[in-house]
Amino acid sequence: MAASIPADSAGLVSSQKLHFSDPLPLDCGRQLTQFELAYESYGALNAERSNAVLVCHALSGDQHAAGYHSASDRKPGWWDSCIGPGKSFDTNKFCVICPNNLGGCRGSTGPNSINPETGRYYGADFPVVTVKDWVRCQARFADALGIKQWAAVVGGSLGGMQALQWAIDYPDRIRHAVVVAAAARLSAQNIAFNEVARRAIYSDPDFHGGHYYDHDTVPARGLMLARMIGHITYLSDDAMRAKFGRELHEGKLNFGYDVDFQVESYLRHQGQSFVDRFDANTYLLMTKVLDYFDPAADYGNDLAEAFRRATARFLVISFTGDWRFAPARSREIVRALLDADREVTYAVIEANQGHDAFLMPIPQYLKVLRTYMRRVALEQGSIADAP
Repeated sequence: MAASIPADSAGLVSSQKLHFSDPLPLDCGRQLTQFELAYESYGALNAERSNAVLVCHALSGDQHAAGYHSASDRKPGWWDSCIGPGKSFDTNKFCVICPNNLGGCRGSTGPNSINPETGRYYGADFPVVTVKDWVRCQARFADALGIKQWAAVVGGSLGGMQALQWAIDYPDRIRHAVVVAAAARLSAQNIAFNEVARRAIYSDPDFHGGHYYDHDTVPARGLMLARMIGHITYLSDDAMRAKFGRELHEGKLNFGYDVDFQVESYLRHQGQSFVDRFDANTYLLMTKVLDYFDPAADYGNDLAEAFRRATARFLVISFTGDWRFAPARSREIVRALLDADREVTYAVIEANQGHDAFLMPIPQYLKVLRTYMRRVALEQGSIADAP
């Protein structure tokens, strides 16, 4: 329990919702006639509304990026180490806003929402969306909040992909893009991992073709397996060895097929806790969003050509122990930005935690973010003075 909320916390926060009644055309050829986005905000907008930072979440994230929903919460938001007074995204200087992506399961319109045209859950009928769709609806979200330009769009993993797409599609509406542990497109290996996770969900007899809500059940076994597969890929071998080694769960071998090792117990716990908080259809959707992301495809498969549309300045960060979104993938982004004559700062952080490092309070990582965002904050006065 959070017996006392830390002084540098964003504090007690609550989610809000915005409703959008104008149809949203999607890349798949369908449209949503209406939709809602749930979000949280930390800090206050200045008079010019020039200090807004958009935080984009990753596959299993949501709008609760920082602070606590109640004083009894055991854990704060997923990026609490970075967001708050005096932190990298300093809420004394910035208004930090994090929406739950369209298709999510934490309040935004998604598969577990009611389809207004049928009066039933969308389920498997919810359209497959893309990062471009997300950015398009986030632009409407910014309009609704009266934000003409983001001081920065930031995110890790799938969130970093959104920051890249923002810089390409809305160059006049973003001053900085902070791209952490991301890639310009998934490798075949990454797509393969996502497909295995999806098959685990599809093969669950409780999946019912994605309409399990109508059967008052959830495909818990499939979703648990999908999360266990994913979680293994988010950690490095060094991190798993340091955390678990070959430690036995009960101090001895049981000579059976149940849990023998601590790592097995850990993965089962992670899988079960995920089932308790996430939706299987949303997991399927988010993995497809990852698979489809490829901004260069619209520009003759030339990533540099895509980035020539951008006017933002970029911070790109990778981690040495991240084998799923390796530093080589970040260097491809940096190389294309340089080829496009864009301004980019690149940092590779020594860290053995794997892909999950972007969520962790690693001192060098936090220092790089804080230093860069101080520069962004210094712009606020010149923005306010501009005609």
